[in-house]
Amino acid sequence: MVSSLRGIAELAKARGTKTCVVVAAEDPEVLVAIDEAVTYGIARSILIGNLLKIEQAADIAGVDISRHTLVEEDNPSTAARRGVLMVSQGEAHLVMKGLVSTSDVLKAVLSKDGGLRTGRLLSHLSVFEMQENNRLVIFSDAAMNISPTLEEKAEITQNAIDVAHLLGITNPRVAVIAAIEYVNSDMPATIDASCISKMAERGQIKGGIVDGPLALDNAISLESARIKGIISPVAGRADILIMPDIEAGNVFYKTLVCMASGCCASVVVGAKAPVVLTSRADSRESKFYSLALGIALS
Repeated sequence: MVSSLRGIAELAKARGTKTCVVVAAEDPEVLVAIDEAVTYGIARSILIGNLLKIEQAADIAGVDISRHTLVEEDNPSTAARRGVLMVSQGEAHLVMKGLVSTSDVLKAVLSKDGGLRTGRLLSHLSVFEMQENNRLVIFSDAAMNISPTLEEKAEITQNAIDVAHLLGITNPRVAVIAAIEYVNSDMPATIDASCISKMAERGQIKGGIVDGPLALDNAISLESARIKGIISPVAGRADILIMPDIEAGNVFYKTLVCMASGCCASVVVGAKAPVVLTSRADSRESKFYSLALGIALS
């Protein structure tokens, strides 16, 4: 079982070198991440974009551009379509976002012509390291699904469980998060959480132990769960946190990164191949580990 972000990079190395296509690759920080992945032996790279700007960005980043395959494409949205098509046609294993809007990348991914559709819901997930417990925790969704329905939350949960399996967590404990740990008809997130828990119990969600609603503190802390008298196989031991909506997920993500100096690895899953959508504000370390996660899942 992988228990650290560095372990994700090692898992990627064990899976063999994969080809990553970076679309609109004129971002120095993204170039640092892909170059580190090449040095680490987990990636080959194809950089699509304005070649002059890529070379300028590489100079800023101190990256030897000769180690990377370059493809000229000045228009970022066209670069996204070309990169996704390369993955669809088997020329690359995953795609990473550079200086292009997320909407352009997702439009290419969801295209009926050369896209990466599977019929499954796409969802964003992040993995962070709880160093005091020497384990990883997955949370979803912080960047993709704005106000997911019950059915969409069930798909988000299944996507996260499937990723946990690939990271060696064979029977992940899933906490469906709300503000409180009991059902309140005035709080729809608690009703959804209880329904998702029952769906897992009935086999509609497979491969994990699911409980909810649980508040964040008693999902993560055994002591908090003990104080509140919560008896649950998940409380205090959660491997996966399913957030009620994008606001909760995004605030949780940014709190970890900005106020707790946390580092996360993030990808979009549910397509035929992982899609690495990092924020420009993410650290170089987070960009590298996000890329490593995408490679590990390819």
